[in-house]
Amino acid sequence: MTGLDKGKVYLVGAGPGDPKLITVRGLECLEACDVVVYDRLASPRLLRHVKPGTERIYVGKLPDRHTMKQEEINQLLVDLALEGKTVTRLKGGDPTIFGRVGEEAELLYDHGIEFEIVPGITSAIAVPAYAGIPVTHRDLASSLSIITGHESPDKLDRSIHWDKVTNATGTLIFLMGVAKIGYIAGQLIKHGKPPETPVALIRWGTRVEQRTVVGTLETIEAIVREANFKPPAVIVVGEVVLQREKLQWYERKPLFGLRVLVTRARAQASELADQIELLGGEPCEFPVIETIEPSDPAVIEAMREQLEQAEKYNWLMFTSVNGVEYFFGWLRKFQIDVRRFHGARLAAVGPKTAAALAQRGLVAEVLPVKFHAEGLLEQLSSQLRAGERVLLPRGDLAREVLPRELRALGLIPTEIDVYETVLADVQDELALEWIREKEIHMITFTSSSTVTNLLELLKRKGISDPVAMLSDIPIASIGPITTQTAVDAGLKVEIEPEDSTLDGLLQAIVEYRQNHRPLQ
Repeated sequence: MTGLDKGKVYLVGAGPGDPKLITVRGLECLEACDVVVYDRLASPRLLRHVKPGTERIYVGKLPDRHTMKQEEINQLLVDLALEGKTVTRLKGGDPTIFGRVGEEAELLYDHGIEFEIVPGITSAIAVPAYAGIPVTHRDLASSLSIITGHESPDKLDRSIHWDKVTNATGTLIFLMGVAKIGYIAGQLIKHGKPPETPVALIRWGTRVEQRTVVGTLETIEAIVREANFKPPAVIVVGEVVLQREKLQWYERKPLFGLRVLVTRARAQASELADQIELLGGEPCEFPVIETIEPSDPAVIEAMREQLEQAEKYNWLMFTSVNGVEYFFGWLRKFQIDVRRFHGARLAAVGPKTAAALAQRGLVAEVLPVKFHAEGLLEQLSSQLRAGERVLLPRGDLAREVLPRELRALGLIPTEIDVYETVLADVQDELALEWIREKEIHMITFTSSSTVTNLLELLKRKGISDPVAMLSDIPIASIGPITTQTAVDAGLKVEIEPEDSTLDGLLQAIVEYRQNHRPLQ
């Protein structure tokens, strides 16, 4: 095989956990690759940046196998590149700081495979920062050391020259070593550090599981033992720890500590996910539905016929953003000028749907107080006239309430299926692992189809009783229709906003979080 036939491997530092801490170059590698190889040290939210059709290989723990060994990962990268694929290997933190990138790169070199090492933000500086601890400070520390911890004291003593390290820099950062914190503290005191030197341990920093304990070299072992503090964690030793009292910004966010399963369609999930993230929570995007164009020629031809009769309609009623987007997509495909609907008044269910119309220079005349079909009819009833023709661009699973009630009022509704809702076929294995291991703290449902499809998808993934599995996870529903679907399925809904909007849902989640103890 020539060099031209071989692929290329990008060894990318994904940062310490928060997906927005990846570098621009790291994102470019994700967008360009044919295969992404990742484990639970890399946020699954990063996978939304890969192009459609990209193969995703999870090398963490799965129900049918344990975590893939490092040697197996090394060989996997070689095999994929020898197939001519462009591979991005996502590694937590920075790949060159205790990340074993040298082993992966060396094997690639031995096989004549081109590779690139893309630095990442190391947990040694990012994790303390998220705990409100800057690792240097003009008045407290002008230098730092990054030291790896080990399981046993003899390994620590072989790798660390305590007499030199102890006072070498103003701040000492130990990556790993939680189990031996007492020994580490004792050695530092023995070699000259004052017993009252501040110490902080930050577990799973920059993630929702982040937890911090603070003490001194003299007291930290007892504090760690009493708190049942477990690895992985970053240990910070030095006066900079005292900055935490004023600077702990991340842990004060309203949704800090909350991992939320977002079940919306992939194309729509980012809006809700971004807001959850902004409020300090961690969104876990798990799209259970996808919207696609109808493929049945008969459905498409029927839609064309109705759209070609644009002049006959008195009303255009949109019940979702998807309805708006796909409606205008079909107008483009059929080359139908929207101005032919000049005789139709516009109505929209919900502010988001109205906003989608406004982006096209169209103003919906009527917005319901309640953001569902019943609310629309309630507000429109005085303006509707028997005999008026109504076009309803909707999805194939749309409820029958609106057309039924319009007929009862003497109007003539015409439904066209401008899109179809189907079960999503690509899911992230890490998200499934979180669901199985009860590491999801809340689930959001934004439509009835997200409820039914989540349960169906979990069954297809081998979970025999998904309702029982989800029974102790708080559920947030966007409105009464979705809530009823969830309740009928056997789920318990604890959160439902007064306004059936994403903003209303987020506000309700924040209020719920404020009134309940942390769900970690």
